[in-house]
Amino acid sequence: MTTPFEWDLAVAGPVFLDYGLAELGGTPAPGTEVFAGAVGISPGGVANLSVAASRLGLRTILASTFGDDLFGDWCRAVLRAEGVDLSPSRIGPGLVTPVTIAVAHDGDREMVTYQPGRDDLRVDELPAPARALVTDLRSLADGTDTRWRAVADGGTRIFADIGWDDTERWDLHDLDPLSVCGVFTPNEREAMAYTRTDDPVAAARALGERVPLVVVTRGADGAVAIDAARGIEVSVPALPTTVLDPTGAGDVFAAALVRASLLELSIDQEVAFAVLAAGLAVARRGSALSAPSWGDIDRWWGAARRDADLAARYGFLDDIVPADPGPPAPAAPDRLLAADVLHQPDTTTKGN
Repeated sequence: MTTPFEWDLAVAGPVFLDYGLAELGGTPAPGTEVFAGAVGISPGGVANLSVAASRLGLRTILASTFGDDLFGDWCRAVLRAEGVDLSPSRIGPGLVTPVTIAVAHDGDREMVTYQPGRDDLRVDELPAPARALVTDLRSLADGTDTRWRAVADGGTRIFADIGWDDTERWDLHDLDPLSVCGVFTPNEREAMAYTRTDDPVAAARALGERVPLVVVTRGADGAVAIDAARGIEVSVPALPTTVLDPTGAGDVFAAALVRASLLELSIDQEVAFAVLAAGLAVARRGSALSAPSWGDIDRWWGAARRDADLAARYGFLDDIVPADPGPPAPAAPDRLLAADVLHQPDTTTKGN
């Protein structure tokens, strides 16, 4: 279908280098040592969303300020190899790439991050409009209502999430930018905190009064969605899987939700597709590089269709998986080699 947009998805924000440790022999505690059975190295931060979207066939453009070091070089090389357009991105002279250590155990993860001072590009600095834009809700508050309303009126569907409020005030004014959004995707703890409810469905209903579509992610319990415009409520269980590393799963969920939305699926199919993508991601290691490709989805569907419940829930995949889905996506490497980033063309500009 012909579209006036050059891009399907626009993303902006910081890119991290993620070290993910999984299959721990115990829980870390002061004065002790535990060993991991698996490690994966991957770009992180907004790279999670960008790679996940690109692997699902979305034309994705990313604006970020990359570190002027080996880690930054490697993250750029990986993103280019994944088909993400970095033309609006830049290299910050002397800027150190932020690093996150993610330790996955008991179905969840703990993270330690080093992030020096940054000068990041924002979504309103992207050079061209896109069919969809994914951003943190607070970043919309940095621009004028007129600016973002013009973006939405121009046909861009704005998908917003919101991070944990470390002040724990849960100020309802944080939600004011929802007036220009089409979709809001908080997790259940955030949704219940902002709505002062103790049930994710009740929280989704309350948020549905502010935005056309609310999708509350629930981790091992799947997701619940409220399509307020059509008066539809949907609850989708999580994918049966063994969780290896949940780092970045929320970003994979968001990218898959955008992909499903642009395919114009029904709301229950949109949420089921996002749950599927996130479920496949948590069974792999490596933040951005855990995101599934169409090849991964096709392989999963070939086996899952033998399960009556999954076949009924995911029968729509027969209509959307490409005839040639390609191979499964490569896994995150367990080491970073200098040779991986040498002699590769790089058009990213240096500057502040």
